[in-house]
Amino acid sequence: MRSRPSRTSLAFVAPSFLLVASGLVGCVDAVTPVACEGPDCPSEPWIARLAASPIEKIDLLLALDNSRSMADKQALLASAVPDLVLGLVNPPCVDDKGITAMQQPEHPLDLCPAGTRRVMPPVLDIHIGVLSSSLGGHGADSCPDLVPDEKACAGKANTTNNDKGHLVARLDPCGDAAAPTHENRGFLAWDPTQSLTPAGEHDLVALGGSLRDMVAGVGPLGCEYESQLESVYRFLVDPEPYASISVINHRATPEGEDTALLQQRAAFLRPDSMLAIVMLSDENDCSIKEYGQFYYVGMGKQDDGTDVRLPRARKECALDPRDPCCKSCGQDPGSCPADPTCEGPDGNPARLTPEEDDPNLRCWDQKRRFGIDFLYPVDRYVQAFTSPEIQDRAGNIVPNPLFTDPDPNDDTRQTREPRHVFLAGIVGVPWQDVARDPSDLGKGLKDAAELAAPIDATGATTWNVILGDPTIPLQPLDPLMIESVAKRAGTNPITGDVLVDANAPAENPINGHERTIAGDDLQYACIFPLPAGQERDCTDENLAACDCKATENDSPLCAGNPASGGAPTLQVRAKAYPSLRQLAVLRGLEEQAVVASVCPASIETTGGPSAGYRPALAALREQMTTSFDEACLPRSLETDEEGGLPCVLIEARNVQGGMCTCDSTKGRLAIPPEHASLLPRIQSDPLAASAQWDCFCMVMQAEEGTARTACQEDVSDPPLAQGNPVHRWCYVDATASPPVGNPELVSACPETQKRRIRITGDEAFTSPATMFLSCPAY
Repeated sequence: MRSRPSRTSLAFVAPSFLLVASGLVGCVDAVTPVACEGPDCPSEPWIARLAASPIEKIDLLLALDNSRSMADKQALLASAVPDLVLGLVNPPCVDDKGITAMQQPEHPLDLCPAGTRRVMPPVLDIHIGVLSSSLGGHGADSCPDLVPDEKACAGKANTTNNDKGHLVARLDPCGDAAAPTHENRGFLAWDPTQSLTPAGEHDLVALGGSLRDMVAGVGPLGCEYESQLESVYRFLVDPEPYASISVINHRATPEGEDTALLQQRAAFLRPDSMLAIVMLSDENDCSIKEYGQFYYVGMGKQDDGTDVRLPRARKECALDPRDPCCKSCGQDPGSCPADPTCEGPDGNPARLTPEEDDPNLRCWDQKRRFGIDFLYPVDRYVQAFTSPEIQDRAGNIVPNPLFTDPDPNDDTRQTREPRHVFLAGIVGVPWQDVARDPSDLGKGLKDAAELAAPIDATGATTWNVILGDPTIPLQPLDPLMIESVAKRAGTNPITGDVLVDANAPAENPINGHERTIAGDDLQYACIFPLPAGQERDCTDENLAACDCKATENDSPLCAGNPASGGAPTLQVRAKAYPSLRQLAVLRGLEEQAVVASVCPASIETTGGPSAGYRPALAALREQMTTSFDEACLPRSLETDEEGGLPCVLIEARNVQGGMCTCDSTKGRLAIPPEHASLLPRIQSDPLAASAQWDCFCMVMQAEEGTARTACQEDVSDPPLAQGNPVHRWCYVDATASPPVGNPELVSACPETQKRRIRITGDEAFTSPATMFLSCPAY
């Protein structure tokens, strides 16, 4: 059997972090210097950060909305996640044209049939954890930590209103039985080679069963003010998660530090892993700010036991919520003119009526309705998944835990980069809007480029259709994505389906029809049928949630119930509302995001590629696979006649203040004076602060002759020149004419990216490091 090609190869980072800050201008294109003329062209070499170590670990986090309409969606996800894991741990074998082999290996460590290769290396180290969306009342009296007599729990206590951002590993939302996890740490560990101590799970069937139990344990009994975004932030990113929050002097006051959460984070999240988050929710995010008086939006009762009613918004809010005078009538008007609508009959600030301020709608359209946005801005979460630095509780700029080595004293030096963080949002949006083919989800979901591409002559994109522009604000072009109590009208711009009323002769295939609402709910973005046998008789008072309790309703979820004389109290469909805040975060993440619908095209869990949530997880797996192929360069570099590059490769390492050794026998030299000017530019890289590089060496390019030939042609690891290992780097480009190097070395790359920087040598040479390639300006 031939030696496998070396996995130690380099690729340019994503364009957002490609060029180190050094005054470079547009004449340097993404990864390839191009011809440039004029005074604005760079006169000094360009420099790009590369990744030096292959990704060998994945941390997979399932962030599940656990409000009372989520049981059916959680079950669908639990049935699909094993497919995602299987595709990562035992990826299929394909030939050079990408065609799947007829015979596939049964085990991750089995070889592919002759003439085929894995689409990505099998991942032999995966952590899988589960979160809920429940963070309690954020200081308010809603969502108490303990509900002592929960009907849905047959009178037992419900403690799932506040999971505190901790990993959830329970078997029953109504009980305290813990689900078995790796070392009782709250997560599962996939370990087919049994290399962990103690060993993790090696049976994929058992792993799937354990995961289904954990998802079921999340349950549908949590807080109705769902903090889908903040719960993920709390667990993964928050530099100082609080231990408790209370109202002191009318202000929500976080106190202490949640050491239990930090311990869970440290055990689950490896600094050098690829991080994948699957967020499942059927409505908009309601992540309430946890400071000041923002908690008040979650208050239900006054001290005297009467219902809380929020103050009205000033009249400017109805015209333009961005108006500086759009405030709450309970706030100081400042220099804004007097507003007579703000004075109540008792001389105090006017308050909304009970009909105008239903607690179920407190998270909807806040600035227009209340004059205050009580929720964290979505940019908080975009920055959390992309920025090396974030703000702590006090507003100080601190390193982002996602991109930091939490233990500088261990053996891990490599840290995660933003391009290794993925968020798949399975949320409230019609699947037809985000599918490549609105009539066939089996053809896949739109990727970042497709979501941003014009869909018609007006230049509108899919993002305009499903999100609009919340900053203007501009409503989504799809009327189904407009949050509204009132019945909406219009046509879906993707499918041409017209929104209809309940008395229309035919339904809209996406949301059935608009319905009559008594001011306590919103219209649906999409609906889907419940599986046969899982219809709900809403006359049962012990059900956790049922949307057809009213004996007179025109909801598209409801059908005649034989048990109640034919009244429409039998729920036969499930629902989803527009998830605009989650979509805004996904838009900000661009290539790091997968956008999918919580309303599946098919509910058959054993069906084809469009069944359940398989399309969403397949798209996530495809995104992750692309990142595993990051050693492949998207564009060619200009070589000399002998196949060399006129470039310098510099390795940056963290030796923690120890001796910085550049071993020439391993292909490294001290930085020569003529390249010393590159070091300040490397140290200005966005990752420098967290990486704390303190040792820099120049890596030697393979010389023309036997060393370069071996590096570019020999697939052995390491390649040999005159019987000796080659400790050098070289450039391989199968797209060049003639090819530079052996095409087999880039056979795993996509057809348009069959090129890479290859580093060869033993493990001492390939220890975790960050590489920077500098080439002359053109």
